[in-house]
Amino acid sequence: MAKDKCDVPVVMSGISEHDANLYYVSKFLAPDAFAYVCANDKEYLLVSSMEHGRATKESRVKNVASMEDYGFTRHLKETNSPDMAVAETLAAYLKEIGVKKAHVPEGFPLGLADRLRAKGIRVEAAALPIEERRLIKTPEEIALIREAQRVNEKAQARAIGMIRKSKISKGILYYGEKPLTSERLQHEFDLVFAKHGYDTTDTIVAAGPGAADPHFTGSGPIPANQLIVIDSFPHGKKSRYWADMTRTVLKGRPTKEMKEMYRLVYEAQARALKAIRPGTPCKTIDDIVCDVFEKHGFGTTRTRSKTGYIHSVGHGVGLDIHEAPRLSQTSKFTLQPGMVVTVEPGLYLPDVGAVRIEDIVAVTEDGCDNLTNFPKELIV
Repeated sequence: MAKDKCDVPVVMSGISEHDANLYYVSKFLAPDAFAYVCANDKEYLLVSSMEHGRATKESRVKNVASMEDYGFTRHLKETNSPDMAVAETLAAYLKEIGVKKAHVPEGFPLGLADRLRAKGIRVEAAALPIEERRLIKTPEEIALIREAQRVNEKAQARAIGMIRKSKISKGILYYGEKPLTSERLQHEFDLVFAKHGYDTTDTIVAAGPGAADPHFTGSGPIPANQLIVIDSFPHGKKSRYWADMTRTVLKGRPTKEMKEMYRLVYEAQARALKAIRPGTPCKTIDDIVCDVFEKHGFGTTRTRSKTGYIHSVGHGVGLDIHEAPRLSQTSKFTLQPGMVVTVEPGLYLPDVGAVRIEDIVAVTEDGCDNLTNFPKELIV
């Protein structure tokens, strides 16, 4: 924030484990709330006394103060309310550094804003430039996303390897003596991610017609001769950066319709990847995918269809799994070097199932760098 000169002071408050913007400006990861201030072309942190030492060592912010030095314990005794004590403490700190008015993010706690106003500090919700800055990743950020994708590929290789080694009996897949289930494969993702210092939420292993719901996570035994959508997204516990990848596979014999769906999704992704370069409107990438599918009779988001291609082709990835820019029909963004986006066309037919193929790419000066290095094959 400081390099934006902070013409108007900025105050943020929250828990950086859950607030990507707060982590981005502070580079301090904590389970408890703290405040970030940008004022007078300087940056400040106000943290609990317990976190003061760690914040001083780990945060990118040089001016770190302890709440205790601004009367937190006294305020807590007087108010018998932790929230009110924090507000009193923050107000005292802001006055100390000369902040009388400030912009806060639109999600700033209402109660805290009201208490600061009661202390004479003018608080106004405003769009801050943080998310705009997060659009363009540094080489270091791209390296962290690439590293996360390598771990993702290890997990995908494990899951698809189990599908490949499975046997077919009575229409379902068996791995060893037991049916191979979505839950079993999801657990394998958890194990691989945990081994490498990553966590995740709701890995998708969805087979058969149920996968026509794009965010159905899957459950139960995996059927043979059916499309299996595997969408995984690890999150670095330390780095905080995400990765994202989808592959669609099948054990057994696909129908002609399934093979055609896969061919078209593969073609749509290849054309979209080829078109990604600086200066290209994000909507154009989605149009390219719509063109492929509409040419072959499928409905798309452009035709407002409820089947076929029913989501946008991609989104940004970074400290959030879904962030700007969106590659969609409504997107106003234009691709720029340093943006990191997914490219994930898909087809969804309720009576058949789904095919989705997803890579992550970083936009370069003359095209894109695919951060994903993993095979794309339907039959395993």
